[in-house]
Amino acid sequence: MIPAGIVAALVLLQPPLAFSQQPQSKSAALATELAQLLDAAKLDHVAAHLGADPDQFVSAMYLPGSQLLVVKAKFTPPDRMNFLLKEKSFRDAYMDLNGTPDRKTKLFISDLGANGLQFRRQDNQPFDMVDLPGQSVSFDGEWGRAKMSEDDYKKVYESTDEQYAQMLQMLIAVLKKPS
Repeated sequence: MIPAGIVAALVLLQPPLAFSQQPQSKSAALATELAQLLDAAKLDHVAAHLGADPDQFVSAMYLPGSQLLVVKAKFTPPDRMNFLLKEKSFRDAYMDLNGTPDRKTKLFISDLGANGLQFRRQDNQPFDMVDLPGQSVSFDGEWGRAKMSEDDYKKVYESTDEQYAQMLQMLIAVLKKPS
């Protein structure tokens, strides 16, 4: 029989339930694929039209081996952005979209590691960050410091990771599209 004090100590040493059941990243494989496609094409920027909304765009800046900086937002009027996409002026598209004054629709993701959004910091590795309309979140696993509940942190992560996966799919499609 194990003494009660040892059992209590073992229970206290267990990781929090949320970390043992943390969500799987939907964007991880896609971010890796995008980085590989950008490396193969020797590009550091890419941009795309995003879905059915004619004013919605997404663009990424890739720092090889270290990070993806991805932004989506409305850009109105869309004529300039459409021209830049047609001309494959992806760097200019990224700069224009990142500087958009429409903060209500802007989502900016700093994917440090270019490995998709991670739910929390791994060891002493850098952690991912997002700027959402009205809030910035660091995915370091320390939701208390961000003044949010564990459930709210998880909801923000899952929602942002889903959006990021969709953004990455659009950018990958541009790179896979025959010229």
